[in-house]
Amino acid sequence: RWPSLLKYYSHSDSVSWLEEYKARHNAGLEAQRIVASFSKRFFSEHVPCDGFSDIETLGCPSHFFEDELMCILNMEGRKGLTWKYYAKKILYFLRQQNILKNLKEYLQRPTERQSFLEGAVLIDQYCNPLSDICLKSVQAQVDDITDKVRKVLRTKNPRHPSLASKAGEVLIPEVELQRQVLDAMNCVLYEQLKYKGNELDYYNSLNSYIHQVLIRRTGIPISLSVLYLTIARQLGVKLEPVNFPSHFLLRWCQGKEGSTDIFDYTYIDAFGKGKQLTVKECEYLIGHHVTEEFYGVVTSKEVLQRMVGNLLNLGKRESTDQSYQLLRDSLDLYLAMYPDNVQHLMLQARLYFHLGIWPEKVLDILQHIQALDPSQHGAVGYLVQHTLEHIERRKEELGPEVKHRSDEKHKEVCFSIGLIMKHKRYGYNCVIYGWDPACMMGHEWIRNMNVHSLPHGPHQPFYNVLVEDGSCRYAAQENLEYNSEPREIPHPDIGRYFSEFTGVHYLANTELEIRYPEDLELTRATVQKIYSSGKE
Repeated sequence: RWPSLLKYYSHSDSVSWLEEYKARHNAGLEAQRIVASFSKRFFSEHVPCDGFSDIETLGCPSHFFEDELMCILNMEGRKGLTWKYYAKKILYFLRQQNILKNLKEYLQRPTERQSFLEGAVLIDQYCNPLSDICLKSVQAQVDDITDKVRKVLRTKNPRHPSLASKAGEVLIPEVELQRQVLDAMNCVLYEQLKYKGNELDYYNSLNSYIHQVLIRRTGIPISLSVLYLTIARQLGVKLEPVNFPSHFLLRWCQGKEGSTDIFDYTYIDAFGKGKQLTVKECEYLIGHHVTEEFYGVVTSKEVLQRMVGNLLNLGKRESTDQSYQLLRDSLDLYLAMYPDNVQHLMLQARLYFHLGIWPEKVLDILQHIQALDPSQHGAVGYLVQHTLEHIERRKEELGPEVKHRSDEKHKEVCFSIGLIMKHKRYGYNCVIYGWDPACMMGHEWIRNMNVHSLPHGPHQPFYNVLVEDGSCRYAAQENLEYNSEPREIPHPDIGRYFSEFTGVHYLANTELEIRYPEDLELTRATVQKIYSSGKE
């Protein structure tokens, strides 16, 4: 584990390595204890907000605790799925909390110390907390591009001031020298490195993440503008961000610095290979006239607001991710910047309510909304009433329902927990994680899903399945069949229910086995019968 911990030490440190080893060892034991407890505590519900409280008051160094979580996540093979599932959730929480703290510190700095690149990295880190993204690494990649621009510039003008060792600290006053820098940038970015706007897959969230823009060399107007602006400033050219509607732009002053005349600027389209535009051409770009205010410069906070707003819109469009993770992450970011925005607070409350998670937090958000805007009392009252009902129902739950196959009412149930199945009609692969002797959904669901058109209708066993596309479904027995080529199901919740994939079926974890105590033996017998002919 040493290489991953090296960054926490300095060569000049006087370290007691025995004490460091003891601290790492104890942190590892503490991490294992907490991860092991999560399945028992939170199997039946989403990990609540206060579920992480004992992690927030750790008595060990947080980097050692995180290191143990990474050890668990990187365990080889198909075992330890439940441990990996909860280790991932805990690590996600820890890192996001730390990134939010860094974002708030960033926003409190004077504007001139708020780097656009650092802001973009913070957004990237928050939405991808398990990825290895750091400002130092991103900055090094940008520096590498800047060096390539200098090489091109040197061939055009060996005495250009941007080639000086401290270039970037001093802005170049002459417009012609600035033009030479921008020409060299366009040559390197768009001709040599082949950066381009992602017109074919515009609404992919990867276009908004700066580390992905550098890897894939494509993005949307705002992410490419942050990269373009950063390189230009490092070479002594002051470009400014313009929050232009539908298409983010940069502006380059051709007149007196600080001019308020929009015609004193040339506008740069980083999405369009650095093309330089007039005011009229900007309007052609979006197809309609806009007022002068849209050509004004915006702050780093407003740039981040637009980046997060793009992610929010993508999160609302997501149809396959039933956890709405991107929408939740982007709402967190938006409310970290604008904590009293009633519209987004209401969206967050509705989202948690829809997902059936964190009811206590929903009540806190609604109380905050009511204090900010009493006119919202109708919507707030409705959500408060139903959230309190949800909390009461949860209190009344008696514990896990245990389903024995030996019960007469379960005699028609043919399949068992952990089997890899295929849907006869839709062709998707899935794994069974629960079953009912008959359809337990309400009349409306049964009508909407046209269950009565099935030969056996709702009066047949139904199965809860995790599907390979990340969804969870409720399938009729007559629509499922054994999968002749069983394979792992790449579902984010697989570890919540299963501890291991054997190669042909999944093994239920302790909590699921408690609920279906007789299924494991049946699953093993079924697998032996189906795959004993050599297919296994």
